[in-house]
Amino acid sequence: MKGSELRIEVVVVLLLGVLATVSYCATVTYDHRALVIDGKRRVLVSGSIHYPRSTPEMWPDLIQKSKDGGLDVIETYVFWNFHEPVRGQYDFSGRKDLVQFVKIVAQAGLYVHLRIGPYVCAEWNYGGFPLWLHFIPGIQLRTDNEPFKAEMQRFTAKIVDMMKKEKLYASQGGPIILSQIENEYGNIDKAYGPAAQTYINWAASMAVALDTGVPWVMCQQDDAPASVISTCNGFYCDQWTPKLPDKRPKMWTENWSGWFLSFGGAVPQRPVEDLAFAVARFFQRGGTFQNYYMYHGGTNFGRSTGGPFIATSMTMMHQLMRLLRQPKWGHLKDVHKAIKLCEEAIVATDPKNVSVGGPNLEATVYKTGSVCAAFLANYDTKSDATVTFNGNSYHLPAWSVSILPDCKNVVLNTAKINSAAMIPSFMHHSLIDDVDSSEALGSGWSWINEPVGISKDDAFTRVGLLEQINTTADKSDYLWYSLSIDVTNSETFLQDGSQTVLHVESLGHALHAFINGKLAGSGIGNGNNAKVSVEIPVTFASGKNTIDLLSLTVGLQNYGAFFDKTGAGITGPIQLKGLKNGTTIDLSSQQWTYQIGLKGEDSLPSGSSSQWVSQPTLPKKQPLTWYKGQKLNLTLPTG
Repeated sequence: MKGSELRIEVVVVLLLGVLATVSYCATVTYDHRALVIDGKRRVLVSGSIHYPRSTPEMWPDLIQKSKDGGLDVIETYVFWNFHEPVRGQYDFSGRKDLVQFVKIVAQAGLYVHLRIGPYVCAEWNYGGFPLWLHFIPGIQLRTDNEPFKAEMQRFTAKIVDMMKKEKLYASQGGPIILSQIENEYGNIDKAYGPAAQTYINWAASMAVALDTGVPWVMCQQDDAPASVISTCNGFYCDQWTPKLPDKRPKMWTENWSGWFLSFGGAVPQRPVEDLAFAVARFFQRGGTFQNYYMYHGGTNFGRSTGGPFIATSMTMMHQLMRLLRQPKWGHLKDVHKAIKLCEEAIVATDPKNVSVGGPNLEATVYKTGSVCAAFLANYDTKSDATVTFNGNSYHLPAWSVSILPDCKNVVLNTAKINSAAMIPSFMHHSLIDDVDSSEALGSGWSWINEPVGISKDDAFTRVGLLEQINTTADKSDYLWYSLSIDVTNSETFLQDGSQTVLHVESLGHALHAFINGKLAGSGIGNGNNAKVSVEIPVTFASGKNTIDLLSLTVGLQNYGAFFDKTGAGITGPIQLKGLKNGTTIDLSSQQWTYQIGLKGEDSLPSGSSSQWVSQPTLPKKQPLTWYKGQKLNLTLPTG
């Protein structure tokens, strides 16, 4: 008997182990109130974590902390140029392992919203498009254009097929309950004329025909076809109503937790009280799905950042770093818990407003049968208020919402923070002017010089000035423009010391001018205006002189109508003022020599360590110097 009992126990344990690994197919639909999963309306809280912006080692911890914070869904874009940098050549390894990321989310028991795009914006280089699209004959991006639509459909189908093969859609037992096609097109579609609507209708039909078994959304697309769900993006979406509100739920795909950081710009801030207010107001006014953009921002590794001038740190004042950002994470966790207590009432009926008197005050009730939930809002930005609701008195701080899961007791007010206020402090280190020998050696810094001007064998010459992106194909952020000129002894400035000025006009994003190998001046644009215009006093000698102009891009444009046509680099005019005995001459149509990229970009990653110089002192304020730090103490060299 004991042996039989043991065998039965073993069989039971093995059977339970098998059942634990079985995924059950889910039906995901929607009605006018919410997403419906297996016949049940759901209130869902989502957060954006983009797999390329963290390492695979970080994914499980980030996702678990998201779950601990009360999230139901993880949202991510799919980054086309990350996976197909060369047409027809795909890479899904390492940080690019989208399938593994989705599986880790599933293992945590969360859902996935897969925003395929494949235009994503996302503060990502070129909006996520591979630059090779730009060179396809006859192509026009994001409009009713056959070459573009063919490429867009091919990549979208590629991703969908990958997910299907791994059975990752909810209809197959996986975690993906939503997919997105296109992205924020409604913000700019008027620029494309009548072709825009034709394109949007095609995109929706193409996506739905891929038969994922889950709904598709289009964000910021109020005129989206009836086959997809239109959704809202913004700081506040409580007053937004979807087209066909009797058939589509109210969904918020991007609740901006903050704003992205730009080089040279201020650090954007969004108080957690305001974010919590926006979330509560959205659910108060009929919303049932909202997503934080971002929940974890992460890092724009390599040259992936968009722009121009978007910083490598994708902060967005998100809730998750490697540590929890408090009090934001904790307070929003409390908000999510309070809203979940109201879920049964929220999904059971439509919201009904109840008068509580006074301006900027609003009470909303969800009541049916035995369930009742209420939200009391004071949207005055300055003054607190006291209201009477259901015979009880409630104090409402300015710009706040109180949540009452039983229509009587307040479990949370968005302006009152109970979470521990652990606010990380960021240390700023200034560049130092002097580095003595002990500091230089102890800091772990070494250096190597980049040659000025043409130094590579693949340089080439052209008459006139070339646009940078068309020339580099985004293989590098750098393009050299080089020219030699002859100065005769008869030039006036050589005799009387009068000034010669170099005038350069560039589409951006930055420019360094060298005369005879020495830095003469620089110019830089900004996120609002990337163009550069400089007038630099220069000194020439009698005889041959070299002009070397280094043009730089700082992330390619990622947003706007026809953003792909936004150029970069020196387009002219390039003029010398004060040459030829005081006249101005235009150098734009001369024969220029070009070099794509810097020598260091090619040689340093694989170069010998002996190339790097580690001496008692580091070069200071010396242009075109590569620095490498090992075992740093954060004492930075001046350069």
